[in-house]
Amino acid sequence: MVKKSMTTLIIARHGNTFTAGQTPTRVGARTDLPLVDSGIEQAQRLGKWMKENGYIPEITYCSELKRTKQTAEIALQQIGYVQPIFPLAIFNEIDYGVDENQTEDKVVARIGAAAIRDWDEEAIVPKGWDFDPEVCKTNWQNFASHLIEDEQDTIFVVTSNGIARFAPALAGNFEEFANNNKIKLSTGAVGILQYANNQWTVKDWNVKPQRHG
Repeated sequence: MVKKSMTTLIIARHGNTFTAGQTPTRVGARTDLPLVDSGIEQAQRLGKWMKENGYIPEITYCSELKRTKQTAEIALQQIGYVQPIFPLAIFNEIDYGVDENQTEDKVVARIGAAAIRDWDEEAIVPKGWDFDPEVCKTNWQNFASHLIEDEQDTIFVVTSNGIARFAPALAGNFEEFANNNKIKLSTGAVGILQYANNQWTVKDWNVKPQRHG
């Protein structure tokens, strides 16, 4: 059997879960919020962007949380491609521990602004958060290995910020990637990883589908 020449992994962050007038909180694994109207619009733009760029998934995964399921469903509707969506616990957002569902000012007051910068820029987990980045990287590696074994062409994953940022570790140079890129995916944004010649590469990261017109 001839092996597939390339596997494309599309990784999206769910859309907004707060309106412009609301105070956002650290929404983690234990806080299951739905999308707000702007988040629905982001999911629609994501699906349109995928269709326009020829990213038609053979299979779609999300987390067990509403915000990722909704984003995946809406994006697929825009693509015009009806298929089941498979929720996996490995794509659930991280558990922010004592900072779960707390406002950012309270989080900064507890751990300091430097700890937030270290998380956003270097993926260093602040004390008090219930999350192991090495386990997350291993989950991505195992998931990617199954994709290659199953010879899938195009795979769509909708997850959350804390989990998505570790996907570039598949390329084997995560520290270098973090030094040269913003590792945090914006809400409704997408990253593209491709596997060819026995190597994963990050083709695009934090692409934000734009409004038309």
